[in-house]
Amino acid sequence: MPIIVIVIIVSFVILGVILSLGKGAFLIAGYNTSSKEEKAKYDEKALCKFMGKSMFVFAFCVFLWELSELIKQPIVFYIGLTLFIGTIIFISIYVNTQNRFKK
Repeated sequence: MPIIVIVIIVSFVILGVILSLGKGAFLIAGYNTSSKEEKAKYDEKALCKFMGKSMFVFAFCVFLWELSELIKQPIVFYIGLTLFIGTIIFISIYVNTQNRFKK
């Protein structure tokens, strides 16, 4: 595995751990630029945990992409790509509907 891919996977895993612990809300785009009044409306810990789980999925997707290169099976890349795109769509819909992370 090229070193850059390992760095990317490890970065996603580290971010996933930090966020899963309910910490690191300043790393979440949009939330970090909100005013204190706006941030007070959200359950920061639940939002962080959700985004942490998402980071683990992204790390797995990158792993699948590299695995497809190692075993010379393009289908593994397409599975990882489908999972990646599906996760982005799911996150976008899940976070922006029904005020799930509002207090």
